[in-house]
Amino acid sequence: MQRASRLKRELSLLSTEPPPGITCWQSGSRLDDLRAQILGAADTPYEKGIFNLEIVVPERYPFEPPKIRFLTPIYHPNIDSAGRICLDVLKLPPKGAWRPSLNISTLLTSIQLLMAEPNPDDPLMADISSEYKYNKQLFLTNAKEWTEKYASQQKRASKALEEKTNQSETSTTSESIMLKRKGSDITKKEKKSRLES
Repeated sequence: MQRASRLKRELSLLSTEPPPGITCWQSGSRLDDLRAQILGAADTPYEKGIFNLEIVVPERYPFEPPKIRFLTPIYHPNIDSAGRICLDVLKLPPKGAWRPSLNISTLLTSIQLLMAEPNPDDPLMADISSEYKYNKQLFLTNAKEWTEKYASQQKRASKALEEKTNQSETSTTSESIMLKRKGSDITKKEKKSRLES
């Protein structure tokens, strides 16, 4: 009960006052299955990328942290190929720093900050971490390539979908205009035939 009311409150706040560059919504009818999008921050290799995340809220929330993972592939030392994130606020103490006073908005903001400032000393991906530490230029190049390949395509796909929707709406509108015109022509013909008879 506490979880449902708190989640409704948090989702309402996330929709009316979202943190900059972050959106979050309910996926389908289940309140414990959420989706989020984080925009890559300026002056980072993730700039202009749109990164999708899955948020699964446990039964014991807020006493247990939500499980959050990236659905969009990202080249980052603290995020693995399955999208799992190494971040202390996503884990319970003693290893983690989750507290019931934290919320989904705070977690998404923390993830956004982690994207901008990786922590190579606590990596999930050792090879990317050493690249970040010892060959930063190569890391930046690879991260930008991944962002263009995986996070920008979604942007193009959503634009294409938006354009298709707009086109179908336009064609539907023009068809209804044509029908109205045809209808008005028919009524004029009917009026003429009635007047003649």
